[in-house]
Amino acid sequence: MDRLTTEQRKKNMQAVKSTGSKIEVKLAKALFSKGYRYRKNNKTVFGKPDLTFKKYKIAIFVDSEFWHGKDWNKHKKDHKSNIDFWHQKIEKNIDRDRIVNKELISSGWTVLRFWGKEINKNLDEVISTIEKNIVIKKNGSY
Repeated sequence: MDRLTTEQRKKNMQAVKSTGSKIEVKLAKALFSKGYRYRKNNKTVFGKPDLTFKKYKIAIFVDSEFWHGKDWNKHKKDHKSNIDFWHQKIEKNIDRDRIVNKELISSGWTVLRFWGKEINKNLDEVISTIEKNIVIKKNGSY
């Protein structure tokens, strides 16, 4: 049973936005402060990544654990209401992420996906991973 009323749940769900989440903004600001310039939610790149370095063909996705099904087999049973809807929705997101990864990689892109908690806890490591990939692409040794 849901702890919130139907109206409260509706209001919460309407507040969820597809772009500009706190974790996405945190990563973008950290990269910008280091002098990196990127495009946000570039519609010209398949899958509309959260951040792109088009010159180096690097696509970065910032995924929340809930919406993208982190440890899905373990957390699948956490849903207590509207179970069929949530299972279908999250599994569809997981499948879409796989399709996007496959398409971008086959087009020569490097795809980097980071979980929200990973960004919050280890921002320096995330930045370092991105920088390493930029250096690899810059030097042409991929």
